[in-house]
Amino acid sequence: MTTSPNPVSKNRSRLLAAAASIAVAGAIGLGAITSGTAPVFADPVRVDAPQAPGFADVVEHVSPAVVSVRVKAKTVSDDEEGFFSGPRGFENLPDDHPMKRFFRQFRGYGEQQQDGKRWHRDRQPRPVAQGSGFFISDDGYLVTNNHVVDGGSSFTVVTNDGKELDAKLVGADSRTDLALLKVDSDQKFTYVEFADDSKVRVGDWVVAVGNPFGLGGTVTAGIVSARGRDIGAGPYDDFIQIDAAVNHGNSGGPAFNLNGQVVGVNTAIFSPSGGSVGIAFAIPASTAKQVVQDLMKGGSVQRGWLGVQIQPVTPDIAESLGLGNNAKGALVASVQDDGPAKKAGIVAGDVVTQVNGKDVSSPRELARIIGANPPGQPVDVTLWRNGKSETVKLDLGTLPASDKQASAEQQSSPQAQADALANLGLTVTTADDGKGLVVTAVEPDSDAADRGIQPGDVIMSVNSVEVKGPGDVTKAMADAAKAGRKAVLVQLTREDTNRFVTLPVNKG
Repeated sequence: MTTSPNPVSKNRSRLLAAAASIAVAGAIGLGAITSGTAPVFADPVRVDAPQAPGFADVVEHVSPAVVSVRVKAKTVSDDEEGFFSGPRGFENLPDDHPMKRFFRQFRGYGEQQQDGKRWHRDRQPRPVAQGSGFFISDDGYLVTNNHVVDGGSSFTVVTNDGKELDAKLVGADSRTDLALLKVDSDQKFTYVEFADDSKVRVGDWVVAVGNPFGLGGTVTAGIVSARGRDIGAGPYDDFIQIDAAVNHGNSGGPAFNLNGQVVGVNTAIFSPSGGSVGIAFAIPASTAKQVVQDLMKGGSVQRGWLGVQIQPVTPDIAESLGLGNNAKGALVASVQDDGPAKKAGIVAGDVVTQVNGKDVSSPRELARIIGANPPGQPVDVTLWRNGKSETVKLDLGTLPASDKQASAEQQSSPQAQADALANLGLTVTTADDGKGLVVTAVEPDSDAADRGIQPGDVIMSVNSVEVKGPGDVTKAMADAAKAGRKAVLVQLTREDTNRFVTLPVNKG
């Protein structure tokens, strides 16, 4: 008879084997720990991407040349400035009343003294502006904006390393919003140079360095997004548009190219929100360089003057004058009596197409070309007159300080008997002196109304021919129709100002 094995012994053997296996595994683990061998993990993610060019090298080299400009205003008296009396009953409060202390601090008042209902400011200069600037020579000449220094009595320059230096105003030019300061010091300053902005292209990188909100040296970067911007700041608008973060306090600071050269002077921002939206405007380096040279020589800028009032040549005006599709140039609206243009025989209705052989594309360009020449400079002015081109020679005058434009003789007091040019939507009457036709009524939705003609306007000429009655208008339109033109050029005066509009000949 066979005897079966003991079940208890088998289970015990299995448990002992399992324990031995655990002991072996534990010994292996303990050996790994005691031997100092760390577990192996996978490598972290790393991407070897192409590196974009940075601006650190440019900023490092140019920053010492960029400064903060602090301006203090001239001291003014209460009679000049007015006074702040606070809310009703304010003057009756005790001097140590919290309300009085609040208004003193809020309004910028220091120690005050009561004098009836008047509260006087301390007779100390007070800060009015803070902007930016940059050195253009090692002996301390620096450029900023005119609107930064305008009205200032003392100027302090704060360098990149925190030094404060007194500066004096050499000169300023309000027309281009540029100013030149000078720091008198034995120190040799790091300075920058102007770039050739004719080589600046839309899409180029630019770096703006300045003092926004008085924070000190701050750097932003962007690109040139447009050239030749006219923002209505002045007669010589030709701004470089920069899409970069430029804020209040950046005014007068430089915009650099990647070579560390100044391509423009930051002067304005487009700011519907009051802060930067990433659109700024800079004065081109070529303009700044020329103005600065003049300021350095004599403290002011002398510009040439032609003595005309001008307006754009629209496609309608070009067609009426026989220029076809060439809607370029500057249309002379009026000529000043004592100006060089008058002496040279230029008349209203002429179109200036060239100066010294250089094409004139717009009134703004004509203003820049003439202003770039010094007074007394002889120039050749090419005109489009009576269907052909001719050139006159003249010597430029000196631009008046008031930037005065030519004025036209005012016509008034229409006669009672009125004549109608019904097809054009006009009712006119001859002027008392027989020169011109006074517009007495304009029909709504007419050609005349569409072109902005208003009652009170005086029609002085049609296609450069003086008019004395409605028949002169009719004849001028008939002559234009025979010449194959679709419109005539009408010269109007309104409130001593000349302008031109076109009217279609097929309606006359």
